[in-house]
Amino acid sequence: MKTYVAFALSNFPLIKSGDNIAKIIVETARKDGLKIEDGDVIAIAQKIFSKAEKRVIRLKDAVPSQKAKEIAKITRKSPKFVELVLRETKNIVKASNGILLVEDTRGLVCINAGIDKSNVKGRGNFALLPENPDESARKCCAEIKKLIGKNVVVIMCDTYSRPFRRGQVNFAIGVAGIKPFKDYRGKQDLFGQTLQVKNIAVVDEIAAAAELLMGQGKEATPVVVFKGLSSVIEFCGKCSISELQISGEEDLFRNAL
Repeated sequence: MKTYVAFALSNFPLIKSGDNIAKIIVETARKDGLKIEDGDVIAIAQKIFSKAEKRVIRLKDAVPSQKAKEIAKITRKSPKFVELVLRETKNIVKASNGILLVEDTRGLVCINAGIDKSNVKGRGNFALLPENPDESARKCCAEIKKLIGKNVVVIMCDTYSRPFRRGQVNFAIGVAGIKPFKDYRGKQDLFGQTLQVKNIAVVDEIAAAAELLMGQGKEATPVVVFKGLSSVIEFCGKCSISELQISGEEDLFRNAL
């Protein structure tokens, strides 16, 4: 019988600028009586990385450009907020009433370049995504290894909408120590048929599973530790979240917007 277990770290402190997330994870796990071991997969909410890495910005400090003002009229959003989005944007995918969908500087396609107010203290304060989510995840892995001598996987995750589906789902936006896919292509199914397209985004599946324990409100459980996944994932020292990003030619949805 296959099984895995997931633990949301409890009594996790509110993260402040400059905090060492890896150290806090290790200390909180110890207080919870949870032993972090080789092969554990640690899913971490993006927001605490943003706070630790000084990626919280005050809306009032933004000075809207002419382009921001023009897009603000189309989207009916604050010109200052649109300015923040544009600073994090590579390409605008869609701008319409209430919608600003962009490809951000990291290559992620998301609403408002992932800029978010939820669980950020201070009126008018917004969290930007980490500048390099993969690098943040790698540093966290390395620090955990330094602190307790264990090789773990780190998946940084954030919540996104999906094409043609209501609701949001947690997705991976940064990875360390894990191959993003579980590739079934070329393998056979139950009846000997060769699979052609089954290339499962396993890091997104783990991120979605973690959200069940993380929550989105005042749960204050931004870190989930998975045990028992070693048999269904592939460890990887140099893999990147960029492997999940697709080109414009491959994108089935962008031209439909």
